[in-house]
Amino acid sequence: MAFTSIIFKNPNTGAMKEAPVGFSWTVFFFGFFPPLFRGDWKWAIIMFIIAMITFGLSNLVFMFIYNKLYIKDLIGSGYKAQSIASGDMSFASAKVGMQIPMLEAAA
Repeated sequence: MAFTSIIFKNPNTGAMKEAPVGFSWTVFFFGFFPPLFRGDWKWAIIMFIIAMITFGLSNLVFMFIYNKLYIKDLIGSGYKAQSIASGDMSFASAKVGMQIPMLEAAA
């Protein structure tokens, strides 16, 4: 189960997105629809194709890794963490497996 959520903000565009950290129950129950509703077209298409090939069994793998993939794609697109819903950002970084960049505090 996702133990917390991180609020990401793109400093260039001002766009904000929320990304859960940890196990994805939504992917477990709904397959490729969570990435589709998040606007994550790349992973929605990949998950759909692989689910068709494996008759949906691929969801048993993606439910453990999708939230991590989503966070890595957000960071790759220039998003930086603005806040965390609960817990510690260093623990969330450890769960994701990489350092999560933070927005600089406005003076």
